[in-house]
Amino acid sequence: MSEQLDILIFGAHADDAEIGMAGTIAKHTAAGYRVGICDLTEAELSSNGNPVLRKEEAEAAAKVLGLATRVNLGLPDRGLTGSAEQLAAVTEVIRRFAPRLVFAPYWEDRHPDHIDGSKLVEAAVFNAKLRRFMPDKPAVPAPELYFYFINDWKTPDLVVDVSAIYEQKERALRCYRSQFEAGSPGEDVALTPLNQGYVERVKARDSLIGQRSLIPFAEGFMTKTAYPVNLFGSLRT
Repeated sequence: MSEQLDILIFGAHADDAEIGMAGTIAKHTAAGYRVGICDLTEAELSSNGNPVLRKEEAEAAAKVLGLATRVNLGLPDRGLTGSAEQLAAVTEVIRRFAPRLVFAPYWEDRHPDHIDGSKLVEAAVFNAKLRRFMPDKPAVPAPELYFYFINDWKTPDLVVDVSAIYEQKERALRCYRSQFEAGSPGEDVALTPLNQGYVERVKARDSLIGQRSLIPFAEGFMTKTAYPVNLFGSLRT
C-alpha cells in the first residue's frame, strides 16, 4: 500500500497536534483522507510522564482520530536546533509521505520547542522540492504549509468548523492522562500549566475562534502565503 498522505502534521511533542487541530484531523479522516502525524521528539524532558508512556498515549490518540500513520523522529527534546542532520530527517519524512498539505506549530508560542519545530518544518518543506538536496531520495512538489495554534494564538487566517466532531477531539486529548490530569494524592506528578485546567482552556479558545462566524467550535490556522479561493464557490447558500 502506498505511504502517500493527503495531510501530514508535525508536532514537537505528542499531544501538540491534538491540542491544535484534533478536530480538523478527525473531520478529514472521517471523509476518507489519509492523515498522519510526525512527532519530532519523545518529550523526554517533560515534567510528567516518560517516553514509553507518551508513546502509548500517542498511539491511543491516533486510534481515536483514525490516523493512517504516526511516526516519531526521536530528535532531542529542548534541542531542536535546525542542524543539517535534523533538517535532513524532517525532509526525508516529507519525501516519504509526499503530502498535499503540511501543518506545523504556529511560529509564536510560549514553548521554545514549538517555535523551533515550526522553523525546522518550514525549512524542510522548502528543501523537500530541491532535487540536489539529498539527491538519493526523490524530490517532491512543495506541499501547502499551514500553522496551527498550541498555546499562543491570534485572529486566524483560516478556520475549520469542528463542532460536529468536537467530542472526538476531547477524547483524543483525554488519551494524554500523564499530561492533562493532576493525578491522585501520593502520585509523583508535578503541577504544570497542562494539568491545571489546560484542556478546558483549549475548549474555550476553540469556542472563541468560532464565535465570529457563529460556529460553536472551530480550529484556527495561519498561513504565510496567499490562500486562493473560488469566490462564488465559497458563498454560503
